[in-house]
Amino acid sequence: MWETLDYINTYTDYFKPEIGIVLGSGLGDLADKYCEYAIPYSHIPGFASSSVEGHKGQLVFANIENRPVVMMQGRNHYYEGFSMEQITYPIKVMKKLGVKIVILTNAAGAINKSFRPGDLMVITDHINFMGTNPLRGKNDDNLGERFPDMSEIYNKNYIKIVSAAAKLLDINLRHGVYFASSGPSYETPAEIKMAGIMGADAAGMSTVPEAIVAHYCGMKVIGISCISNYASGVSTNKLTHSEVIQTTQEVKDKFSALILKVLRNIK
Repeated sequence: MWETLDYINTYTDYFKPEIGIVLGSGLGDLADKYCEYAIPYSHIPGFASSSVEGHKGQLVFANIENRPVVMMQGRNHYYEGFSMEQITYPIKVMKKLGVKIVILTNAAGAINKSFRPGDLMVITDHINFMGTNPLRGKNDDNLGERFPDMSEIYNKNYIKIVSAAAKLLDINLRHGVYFASSGPSYETPAEIKMAGIMGADAAGMSTVPEAIVAHYCGMKVIGISCISNYASGVSTNKLTHSEVIQTTQEVKDKFSALILKVLRNIK
């Protein structure tokens, strides 16, 4: 960890971010627009490099709305073969850099039949169906306690702030539960039906490990999904990653506007 922090601090001249943002599939334009420093993951000791289309794979530092921010322009996924420790390592690094608030974003498939591709959804809770937990193994008492409470991972006050920001921007923001599976295959119609019965509104293959670790580390968490497609069985269309990228590109301006408005109002 110290080798990672020393490298980053040397590169950025000890930039001290307060807010961390993880930009999911196709949502990296915000980082391009405001970038002051960018470090490829491949250059950072301890970081793994993403191989997924729509994930640029670099750590970006910027001042946005007078807030010092660090952004992950793309993330690593369990389905790429990375361990949970590798996936969540950047969140722990953010904590050590001084980040107090983490905004996690992703592209997700609609389970709730009232949702439409292009909608944005603030995550109110999640279902971990990835088959493992990122806190498994020896506990680091310097980061968090052995058995952390998870009754409010996604900060309720911040959900209200996101909702108010969306209303001001005339965005029809959805609220819902995010269902995470391991991937890389999309869920079957039966699995999506099960997830819906369990209370899920949207499905994806990320975010949950980072949310668990961020909350464990004492950071406040906001989750926002871009509904990029219908989940398996909700429509008759075949699922493709190119559809995900296309939809996120179509809503990138709306997404960026919401993030900027949220950054002005969270404390």
